[in-house]
Amino acid sequence: MQKITTIIILIFSIAFFSSFSDKKAQSKKNALKTIIIDAGHGLPDPGAAGKYSTESQITLSLALKLADRLRTVMPDCNIILTRTDENLPAGYSDKDKANRYRAQFANDNHGDLFVSIHVNSMEDRYQRRIEGYRDEEYTVTVGKGKKRKKIRKTRTVPIYRSYKLDCGRTGTETYIWAVNKYDQKQKSVGARDDDQFGERTDSMTETVYAESPEAKILASLRTKKFFDQSLIMANLVEEEFQKEGRTSYGVKQRNHMGIWVLQATNMPSVLVETGFICDPDEEDYLNSEKGQNEITYAISRSLLRYKNYLEQGVALEPTSQTINK
Repeated sequence: MQKITTIIILIFSIAFFSSFSDKKAQSKKNALKTIIIDAGHGLPDPGAAGKYSTESQITLSLALKLADRLRTVMPDCNIILTRTDENLPAGYSDKDKANRYRAQFANDNHGDLFVSIHVNSMEDRYQRRIEGYRDEEYTVTVGKGKKRKKIRKTRTVPIYRSYKLDCGRTGTETYIWAVNKYDQKQKSVGARDDDQFGERTDSMTETVYAESPEAKILASLRTKKFFDQSLIMANLVEEEFQKEGRTSYGVKQRNHMGIWVLQATNMPSVLVETGFICDPDEEDYLNSEKGQNEITYAISRSLLRYKNYLEQGVALEPTSQTINK
């Protein structure tokens, strides 16, 4: 009976605190203490490939530039990168292991937000074209019985060659985890250190987290809160991209490749697709100083607005910080 009463009190207390915190408690300062910046892929996994560059090269350059910007405009925030060179850590060459490493790295460093930088692409498309013609000999049989004989003839046939088509798509989109991955996210969130219950686990090995009803309730509430915060952050990213004149495909829920870094991080998390490497003009943009400055500028502004949201309850335009493109 005492246990049931405790749970009921806890539910009402948390419900009251949650509704109150949405409006008031966000006014606390330094709400965003640690940001994990993830440069997607990394050798031996190059990611998507363009005509002269790879996803892992571009994402690393963007992540390093973004980290430098954030350390200038958010000096009180700890900016940590999952990788700082072309290579993944030794022992994590397998894609599945690499994504688990990224999530565990973010969790071990107690991130308040996880931002994964990626470059988009589309399935290869090919088209056959006639490049010329050639003469081709062939044999036909004519006549019947003893008069049957073979005659060689010549005909002109086209010469075909397959060409890889440009994807013809440019623009950005930002992902959050899909709702059907909610249970996995809650499991990851529940694995956080919790001073109230004093229990801990390792999300990489998927050890079962605290099983007490109180812990499950808190994990569920916190997961819902993180989903809402992830959605807000993702929308801010796309808003800032649009201000830079980029085509935005909006915010989407990711339920396929790369989902692990979103669902296994025990914090709000977004995956930003910064452009389509399969388009030649977009590849040039993604590799250019201008393009990388605009991309990191947009993400930096979205992070400042997200910080304002956490601290003031409103995603205000940053006024006290200067970010040069």
